[in-house]
Amino acid sequence: MTSSEIAPQPLTIEQHNVAFVAEPGVVLRGWLFRPAGAESPLPTITMAHGYAGTAHHGLFRFARAFAQAGFVVLLHDHRNFGGSDAPDPCDIDPWQQIADWRSAISFLESRPEVDATRIGLWGTSYAGGHAIVLGATERRLKAVVAQVPTISGYEQGLRRVAPDAVSSLEAAFIEDDRRRFRGEPGQRISVVGDGHDQPAAYRSQDAIDFYLQDLPANSWRNKVTLRSGRAARMYEPGAWVARVSPTPLMLVVAMADTITLTGLALAAYERALQPKKLVMVQGGHFDPYLSQFYTASEAAVAWFHEHLRRSPEDQP
Repeated sequence: MTSSEIAPQPLTIEQHNVAFVAEPGVVLRGWLFRPAGAESPLPTITMAHGYAGTAHHGLFRFARAFAQAGFVVLLHDHRNFGGSDAPDPCDIDPWQQIADWRSAISFLESRPEVDATRIGLWGTSYAGGHAIVLGATERRLKAVVAQVPTISGYEQGLRRVAPDAVSSLEAAFIEDDRRRFRGEPGQRISVVGDGHDQPAAYRSQDAIDFYLQDLPANSWRNKVTLRSGRAARMYEPGAWVARVSPTPLMLVVAMADTITLTGLALAAYERALQPKKLVMVQGGHFDPYLSQFYTASEAAVAWFHEHLRRSPEDQP
């Protein structure tokens, strides 16, 4: 066997716990991955998880794949979830998560191993919607990947909530507002559940299997605030998709996505401007983490390699 036929050895990956201040009194926690022995500074990818999950819901696999490809990777838990501070446990405000993610970018800029001129962002599901908003409004980013992204909370709500259930849902939102105004704790519902006697954000079996996968002890609770659902129904990240340009945008779309909805993602891609790329994968919303992981991760790696590499004039 010649030397040219010998497969390259996998890179050794360093993984470190990190923390940074999102705002006074709120610390976000996560993990920093980097190829061991690589010469700094390196191109970098910042990542975060989707609705009511944690980084342990399938994201470590992506983070390690990106680090194996030569990138520094920051993976953090959103506030109120996982290891990050929880001023209002299990509560999701998409705009707060976006603001916190800007702090993550600033944190990366302060790190000596990071080339601050070559930062990309990868978001999935609800955070895929955040990726679109940040791509449109955060020019420190040089490339964006939005995997199975939320496009329209309103349109998703039309398909996921039966018409005869909308009035009772709206009444529950109003009563929750009144409870919070009186200083009482806001209502929390299950993230996933299969019993109709208990409110839950998701009831499909694939969602139940994904959220209830084997996780580290005490890393996740099957709870989310009721008002998070109202915020989700009001969230329209697809309105920003045409404004991502000139930042390169990749959408990874599952062909049978009934959570964030394939058709909405494809329509959003048509509204996006160049440079852009569409990657279609088989299966439903959770398959990019599972059966389609290699397709989804390799496409993202190629996109980041293309758009986070140094230009010829920057070469030493």
